[in-house]
Amino acid sequence: MGKIATAIKEKLTNAFNPSHLEVRDDSHKHAGHAGAHAHAAETGRSGDSAESHFHVIIQSKQFEGLSRLAKHRAVLEALDAEMKLIHAFSLEAGV
Repeated sequence: MGKIATAIKEKLTNAFNPSHLEVRDDSHKHAGHAGAHAHAAETGRSGDSAESHFHVIIQSKQFEGLSRLAKHRAVLEALDAEMKLIHAFSLEAGV
């Protein structure tokens, strides 16, 4: 697991004490895409797929009663610094 993936996992664990958490780095699936090249150039990272695309599945009691939008906002707020470093992020959040 890379540095960004590790940071995502740690921050979400600390913020939401999830009952289930998966952090999947899908960057390898996007190697060679124009967006991956642009991301690498923007961030000065070596390799066009270096930790740029993530999919997260998280379940936490803290999401109880929240709308889908509120759950996503809470997660994105917790990952503010990491969101500035990646190109794409998808999320499944539930109770």
